[in-house]
Formats: sequence, C-alpha cells, structure tokens
Amino acid sequence: MPLRVDTIIMGAGHAGLALSHCLTEKRIDHVVLERGRVGERWFSERWPGLRLLSPNSMTRLPGLGRLSEPDGFMRASDFAGLLDRYGHGFGAPVQTGCEVLSVTRVEGHFLVQTTTGDFSTRAVVVATGACDQPAVPAWAHGLPGSIRQISARDYTGPDTLDEGGVLVVGASASGVQLAGEIHASGRPVTIAAGRHVRAPRRYRGRDFVDWLDRTGFLYEPRDPTISNKRLQGLPSFQLTGSEDGKEVGLDRLSAQGVTIAGRALGVSSGKVPFAGSLRETVDEAEARLHRLLSMIDQFISEMGFLAPQSPEAWLRPAVLGDGPSQTDLQAAGIRTVVWATGFRRAYPWLRLPVLSSQGEILHAGGVTPEPGLFALGLPFMRHRSSAFIYGAGRDAEAIAEAVATHLSNSKRIAA
Repeated sequence: MPLRVDTIIMGAGHAGLALSHCLTEKRIDHVVLERGRVGERWFSERWPGLRLLSPNSMTRLPGLGRLSEPDGFMRASDFAGLLDRYGHGFGAPVQTGCEVLSVTRVEGHFLVQTTTGDFSTRAVVVATGACDQPAVPAWAHGLPGSIRQISARDYTGPDTLDEGGVLVVGASASGVQLAGEIHASGRPVTIAAGRHVRAPRRYRGRDFVDWLDRTGFLYEPRDPTISNKRLQGLPSFQLTGSEDGKEVGLDRLSAQGVTIAGRALGVSSGKVPFAGSLRETVDEAEARLHRLLSMIDQFISEMGFLAPQSPEAWLRPAVLGDGPSQTDLQAAGIRTVVWATGFRRAYPWLRLPVLSSQGEILHAGGVTPEPGLFALGLPFMRHRSSAFIYGAGRDAEAIAEAVATHLSNSKRIAA
C-alpha cells in the first residue's frame, strides 16, 4: 500500500528546503524526496572552483538567519553543506536516495512512485530546479566524432580535458569563467559570444547584486504578457564570485589571449561559422548595463545615500571588432567543445497534462492547471529572481499558502 502523506516536495535543493521550512511552520504533513544527497547538484554538477555569483549576504532562506562574512562568496560544495545543515536545523523530512519514477492522478489523489516505495498524496510540488538538463543546440550532433563535447554541468576542471584547443560556446557567467580558467591552463581557447550583460562586481561602494536587491529590481513581478520562451532567453550577467572585486568580461579575456568570436551558428564540414555581429552584441550588452547603472544612480539619489562614484563602470570595453567569420576545428587544433549555453527542464516522470510543447511546466506563478500540483524554483516564476537562492524563499511562502488552501479545500470536498 502507498504511504499516505498530505504533500510531496520533489527536490531537496534550496527551493525544496525553503518550502519544507514554510510547510513545517504551518504544521502541514509533508515529505521531501531527493534522488541523491541534499543539495546534490551543488555537490556533483558544479565544477570545483565555482563560487556563488552572489555574496553571502544574499544567501537568504526562510529561518536561515544571517551568514558570517557577508561580503564573501561561498564555494558550491560549501553551499551544499549549508543546505544539509539548514534542513537538519528544522527537521526537514527528507528521504535521500529516492528517485521519482512517475507521478499520476488516481481517484482524486496523486500516486508518486519511487525507487524506495510509493506515496499517495493530495498535493505535489515540483522543486527539481531550473538547472536540469544542458540546453545543447541541435547542431551539436553535426560536430566531428573526434571532437569531445562537454557541458558546463559536467566540466570538472581543465586537467580533465583532452589536449589541444577548446571552443567555449556561450558567454554569460559560466562561459566567461570557464574560458578564463581553461586558457590559464595553457590551452588555446575560442569563446563564441551570444547575448549577455556585462556587470561590474562592485559599483559605488557595494556589490552590484546588492544594489539590484536594494532597488527592488530582482523582485519585479513577472510580466504576464511576456512568454516563457522569451523570458528564458533573456541574457544573464557576466559575473564571478570574488572577494577581491575580480571581474570577468570579453575584453579581459581578449587581453589574456582568448579568441573572441560572435555567436556560433552551426557546423559544416568540420567548420563552425560565427555571426558577424560581435560588435553589435557588445554594444547591446553595454546598453543593458548602462540602463541598470542609471537605475541604481537614480535610487541612490532619491534615497539620499552617500555612495562614492564609480566612473570606471561606465567605460566601454576595448573594441573587439566582429571576430573571425568561422573556425576550422581541425586546423585550429580544437579538440573540445564546452557548452555553456544554459539549461532546460525535463519531466519524463510527470504523467499529467501540464507540460507545454517545449516540455516546460505550464503554470501561473507556480500554480499549474492540475489542482494540487505546484512548481517552485523556475525561471521568472513569480519575479526576476525566482530561480535564484535569494528569490526562492519569497516564492516558497506564496506556494506554501497555495498548498494550505488546496489541502483545506480538498478536505472539505472529501468530507
């Protein structure tokens, strides 16, 4: 017989644990299912040198409290350890090593089948995260068989790559960090840059992300008129976690000897053509940054804060030109392609009519068309930072209220 429980949360990452804390405070019976360890992706799907892109002061979860060294940047593995301690701190009912096989609707309840047993529940919350499967373009299948392909999720360091040159595809936070680290190992690197936003690590005496928090930018509600596809295609910041204010960017990589190319367009006969619009891409990135800096300046002025000027943040990076038109992989000695092209989500176990034609969960602020089924931790779910550590807690509180309402209503109906 399936074990009966009021609510099942799938995923013991920051979002799932945040919701568990909220449900615990409401005394709602629930279980958190995790296929691996608590915070598994932070242990096994992040490269060793990765630090969080936001300072410790922005690591906020319900009931967590303030962390020491607020201006520091935690390593990914340390954050996984923090999640484990966080869950233990309030007695989160987590079942680790429990992989979900299917979720179906059976006689008014959900049947959740797992590798360690089955559950019958009235509410299910999918909190499996935004960074599920690497979003590798279809043309990757056309690369020569001699080229090793690896995603940012599976990258574990330059020493594990094949000898020879490397093509990094993608120039947001992961792409620029990987290009710099791999180049520093002595390998020639080319980075194909698509849309991005250059961002200073610090601006006017504070961390750049801290200003975005204070201005309310990170919590601007999702615009319901903008499609999921467009929102998920918005460029992200070129940032790296660094206490010394170290910054990353295409101009800095170029100065180090990395070849900067435009967006990779595909592959033909072992050659990868690049869009001839690198200069335009950089101009657009600068325009996005300047809008944000202007917003911060206006906020500082309106609030009457005393904050030193940062004129260097407004300086345009060295002109890069439009880069090469293509690269012949064999002639250039490129033996590895690293995909830093973002992520997509996959739910092969979700046997309910709630997936779009692109395989994404259909929802309105985390509430799906299937009564009792909710989502948490997805990009732009309720606001700009829904998928990030510092945004999940706010959404968790809202979803906990929705779960409580559903359980109350379903109990009334059953009665």
